[in-house]
Amino acid sequence: MLRTILHYPDPRLRTIAKPVEEFDAGLRQLVEDMLETMYHNQGIGLAATQVDVHRQVVVMDVTDQGDNPLVFINPQIEVRNNSNLDKYKEGCLSVPEEYDFVDRPTDILVHYQDVDGKAHSLQPDGLL
Repeated sequence: MLRTILHYPDPRLRTIAKPVEEFDAGLRQLVEDMLETMYHNQGIGLAATQVDVHRQVVVMDVTDQGDNPLVFINPQIEVRNNSNLDKYKEGCLSVPEEYDFVDRPTDILVHYQDVDGKAHSLQPDGLL
């Protein structure tokens, strides 16, 4: 199901997301809806807060084919080296038609859970 994406300056975008505690069918449906919404809007990432669900859920797919969806629940980003930065031109589905360059650390570790609640860590590179 497509969800409505909140657009800036909607104050709900400033709501602090709470950790996910229940890994159930409702969470799976949220993730499916978020992926469908992200792909429909030609995005590469979407946070639950952007669809007015204030839980720590992020979906991403940075592939050109849109065939490698990633789901991060309760993500925690550990910056391992803040001095090495890459600059990317980025946009946001909540701020349509606006793009700017953003500096991002190149050496990070992401700790997260999957839809079943299993813990994972990932050391991403490039745009991811």
